Amino acid sequence: MIEQQIPLHTPFTASSTAADVLHDVDLTGKNVIVTGGHGRLGSEVTRALSSAGASVTVAARDPERAALALAHVDSITIEALDLTDPASIDAFVARWLGTGRALHVLVNNAAVMFGPELQLDSRGHELAFSTAHLGHFRLTRGLLPALRAAHGARVVNVTSGAARFGQIRWDDLDFATGYDPAAAYGQSKRANVLFTVELDRRYADEGIRSFATHPGVIIGPGPHSPQRAAAFRAQGLVDEDGNTIIDPEGGKKTTEQGAANLVFGAASPLLEGIGGVYLKDNDVAELDDSDYPLNAESIPSMASSAMLDADDARRLWEVSERLTTEN
Repeated sequence: MIEQQIPLHTPFTASSTAADVLHDVDLTGKNVIVTGGHGRLGSEVTRALSSAGASVTVAARDPERAALALAHVDSITIEALDLTDPASIDAFVARWLGTGRALHVLVNNAAVMFGPELQLDSRGHELAFSTAHLGHFRLTRGLLPALRAAHGARVVNVTSGAARFGQIRWDDLDFATGYDPAAAYGQSKRANVLFTVELDRRYADEGIRSFATHPGVIIGPGPHSPQRAAAFRAQGLVDEDGNTIIDPEGGKKTTEQGAANLVFGAASPLLEGIGGVYLKDNDVAELDDSDYPLNAESIPSMASSAMLDADDARRLWEVSERLTTEN
């Protein structure tokens, strides 16, 4: 909500890690779901929340792969979930609700890397939008009884600074008239923020608060293939020797620094009474509608009025309801 999009001036910085944010935070007795909680960023979120005492369930399309990736993390559960498959989502929801457990935190983290060619799910929806938004929309709505039962729950939707530039293609969500990978990614990330806004508006009174979190740009330490290194170099993400550039204030972060903003949204007591906002650098992001360039030296990721637009948020919710009901 735009009126709440005001920095809190927390004690954390862009360089803070997940461990810094969760210092002295006790999550014992809290149940958490992290979708894609075994990937590079997701595994650090899983590890950090589990270390703080939470009971973490990792939802993964490939549970065996997730188990291998998380072999170093104790006291977690791994469940099968394919966010592009309505039957898989509904089965996951049924299993969770069948346990009678409350859900204190849902981290909607899973996404797909966009490619040069258009990819569709089995229902004909563009894959980035299907995974990052429609799948999480269906999952979150299905888990509402468990979120209500927590009597104080949070939904964290992992977005990107690309939400600032992304547009919802209302008349062509699936890029039938021409595919652009950057536009597809931007649409999915804008959708994450708009979903956050409307989810909080609808359910804050029931104790469910929602946050959109931008982790920063995280490409990992390498080594990178020559092709990827060349692309990263053009984006200002690696140096001439192929080494990853870490510049937290400039938005280029380590995995531990990127995960910090996600666990900040999931568990920080500093966010009590707040919701429907976009977070970056472990704080509520500044609202700035200025027209900044996007280039290798500048990666603007402040909040904008457009990405938090209440009318667009309601419209997207209604469209998403229709699309997930039809399938």
